[in-house]
Amino acid sequence: MTSPSPCRTVFLSDVHLGSRHCHAAELADFLERLQCERLYLVGDIVDLWWMSKRRAAWGAAQNRVVEALHALSRQGTELVYVPGNHDRAVRRFCGLVLPAMQVRRRAIHVTADGRRLLVVHGDEYDGITHFGGLQERFGDWLYYRILTGNGLLNGVRRRFGLRYWSLSEFLKRQSSAAERYIERFVQAGLHDARRRGLDGIVCGHIHRAALVSRDGLVYANDGDWVESLTALAEDHDGTLRLLSYRGETLAEIAPRLRLVQPGPLAHAA
Repeated sequence: MTSPSPCRTVFLSDVHLGSRHCHAAELADFLERLQCERLYLVGDIVDLWWMSKRRAAWGAAQNRVVEALHALSRQGTELVYVPGNHDRAVRRFCGLVLPAMQVRRRAIHVTADGRRLLVVHGDEYDGITHFGGLQERFGDWLYYRILTGNGLLNGVRRRFGLRYWSLSEFLKRQSSAAERYIERFVQAGLHDARRRGLDGIVCGHIHRAALVSRDGLVYANDGDWVESLTALAEDHDGTLRLLSYRGETLAEIAPRLRLVQPGPLAHAA
């Protein structure tokens, strides 16, 4: 594995810790090698919804994740928690500065090159992107069955020394309906950032990692730790990089020319 170089900021979301589809061991490996000034936890970190409906999956790997977060905090990394829909109960603490982290409903992150990025989980856009009804409920049921198949397949691949490969991501890319839903989500997020006069958005929620420039705005989805096993990193010069769990750079946006000195790393939106 590649050890990530020290970063200014890292964003990760959709860990779904406590659900049986979470790749907790890979996340623990990633966090134990991580060095950054600030870490945004962009929602669905602990899957409280799953744990309330089904039996929690919790063991040594999940404990390693929690301890790695504590270790980062002790080393001086600032933790900012932006709760999502599966850890919605944490939103009651929004606006508080807790001993180990800040909790925010949303935040505006200022990069080293002066870009102002909206940081939200993304479930705010469900009213725009979801159509509801029987088709959507069937889609949710099918998605969890695919995740189960994904886990079985990668268990076999590990025995043969093969790298992780996302069956669920492959199947979603073959579905025109899934691609249309993702495009609606991207447009909704970019519209929100533009409406607020910002330079882009960092989000999660849809389990589709991406880092692109579109119409002068940054769209960054840090992915998840159920399918894509990715995170978003900001370097000290403002470069944005989408990272795999092995530390490899999957996509990159170069810094823009900085005309003014950046202010604080972030503030509440």
